[in-house]
Amino acid sequence: MNLARNAPRLASPVVELRQYTLKPGQRETLIALFDREFVETQEATGMTIIGQFRDLDRPDMFVWLRGFADMEARKNALTAFYDGPVWAKHRDAANATMIDSDDVLLLKSAWPSAGFDLSRSKRPSVSETGKPSQDAGLAGIVEISIHHLRPGTEASFAERFRTEAVPQLTANGARLLGAFVSEHAENTFPRLPVRAGENVFIIVAGFYDDAAQAGSRSNLASSDLVRTEILRLSPTSRSLLR
Repeated sequence: MNLARNAPRLASPVVELRQYTLKPGQRETLIALFDREFVETQEATGMTIIGQFRDLDRPDMFVWLRGFADMEARKNALTAFYDGPVWAKHRDAANATMIDSDDVLLLKSAWPSAGFDLSRSKRPSVSETGKPSQDAGLAGIVEISIHHLRPGTEASFAERFRTEAVPQLTANGARLLGAFVSEHAENTFPRLPVRAGENVFIIVAGFYDDAAQAGSRSNLASSDLVRTEILRLSPTSRSLLR
């Protein structure tokens, strides 16, 4: 038996969570451009475009995830893309939609099996998708919970979450999509800044609707927890993660 062929395809030990603040009314413009021009062309350099989302509570926010095999692969992939012809051709149009693109968290899997399993995910082609404005809300809700922790406590908090809170979440109907902690390695592509010095534990969960999402919030009390951010997201039609 070929165990490698039967193992889940875990997307990328290193992950970027990117939150972009856009100019009013420009989110659909960026999503259309991104899903048409920046998915396959980034993946051709060796990265994985994991998910693209509309923030349901902030109409001018675009949130996306991309992953890499390791930090050296990240450097090589980002250099190839941002020095390449596709970004040169479309960067002015993309940048024209944005106010800020520097809200970036660099992450790694919280435990060995906590990465995104995309083995059953299939991204529709551009020609198969409908109009970008029509696909919001059709794929359920992806919730990203960003738990800001005291320095050095990510691993212990993650283990408590895995043993105590994950069973509660899944029993209440949530789909655990991934769990991550801060990657403290040096930024290998300094042209794109990341939020250095952050200490976070992040849970990514999927829900079929608002009611399921509202009823599945986990409450794990801890003195290590400083604050929590909740992102309620709707996948675009070409998002692998949903």
